[in-house]
Amino acid sequence: MKIAHTVANIDEEASGPYYSVPSLVAALNRRGHDAEVVTVSSKELTFALGAPVQSFEADEVFPSVLKRLGRSRQMDRYIKASDADIFHAHGLWMMSNIYPARKVAGSETPLVLAPRGMLGRDALKFSKPVKNLFGLLYQNRALQAVSCFHATAQSELEDIRAFGLKQPVAIVPNGIDLPTLDNRPAKPDGQLPYILSLGRVHPKKALDRLISAFASVADEFAHWRLRIIGPSEGGYAQRLEAQAKELGLSDRVSIEKPVFGAAKIALMQQAEIFALSTLHENFAMTVAESLAVETPVISTKGAPWSGLESHGCGWWTDHGIEPMASALRKAMALSNDQRQAMGAKGREWMNREFGWAGIAAKMEQVYQWLLKDGQKPDFVHLG
Repeated sequence: MKIAHTVANIDEEASGPYYSVPSLVAALNRRGHDAEVVTVSSKELTFALGAPVQSFEADEVFPSVLKRLGRSRQMDRYIKASDADIFHAHGLWMMSNIYPARKVAGSETPLVLAPRGMLGRDALKFSKPVKNLFGLLYQNRALQAVSCFHATAQSELEDIRAFGLKQPVAIVPNGIDLPTLDNRPAKPDGQLPYILSLGRVHPKKALDRLISAFASVADEFAHWRLRIIGPSEGGYAQRLEAQAKELGLSDRVSIEKPVFGAAKIALMQQAEIFALSTLHENFAMTVAESLAVETPVISTKGAPWSGLESHGCGWWTDHGIEPMASALRKAMALSNDQRQAMGAKGREWMNREFGWAGIAAKMEQVYQWLLKDGQKPDFVHLG
């Protein structure tokens, strides 16, 4: 099969699609398909994470908000001329999912759409006026062209249905590449144990609640630190720094710039606990990445990780300061050996159920069914 995966951009290494979309494409190609990433980029990309990439420049438009919507006549022309058997779009509220919808309209070419968490109740609240206008102009019509939605968890299926969409939904999670681990790396001399939260520094992540929760247990665990690492959006990092200062925790709570590659893996592996305080996620790659390096995880129920508790590798908490504080207290009170044993269970789980080969095989079944070349997979839910 020839499959075109369209995505707004893969420039930001802190974003989930930077890793998950090229990794899925690369895994499909290893299964003998002709898959590629089609994206708008500020870089000259030809390959990313082993996947072939067709990258195009965004149009220079005024006002600048239009540019942020990923409008690119080059990308539009490329998709119009494409002879792909399947289009698989990732994300909403950007032109990268509008172009393939226009391409398949009135044809028998299937379009799969992965909302990537953008239909979640809390996600829809951000920039609501812009999304309402974009919906009227483009998105609502494009959604009608979708043959099948791609959800990464049961909770995202529920978001899709709550939005009023009736098409089939395939639940196929993101995958994870497990890095080779020798031993947990030695910590630098004098480094205190730390809780890590890594990803976009954005109000959606509810990091203010995480700081407040840490503050409520800080006196009990006087040698621990909280490290929040990632790109700040809309001045949110400054607000968090002010909060930490007001709580008297400036020396124990740090808001740091993003790190990538081997430095990111080492940071996650050296953490005692990974904490995700998000309001809503469709998957949360950082949870899988942390488990892959044997670090136990605390996640709110805003992310679909109930398996943290059933697999014995973390805590899945209700929203709010008190539930997060309770989970932090339990995790911090454990011995190093107990936390490491939990982390080892998490890595075993990731290896067993989230390898890219198995994820690509599931996605292949969806494509074959849409092309009328196979039976409906049992993980596809009809409207």
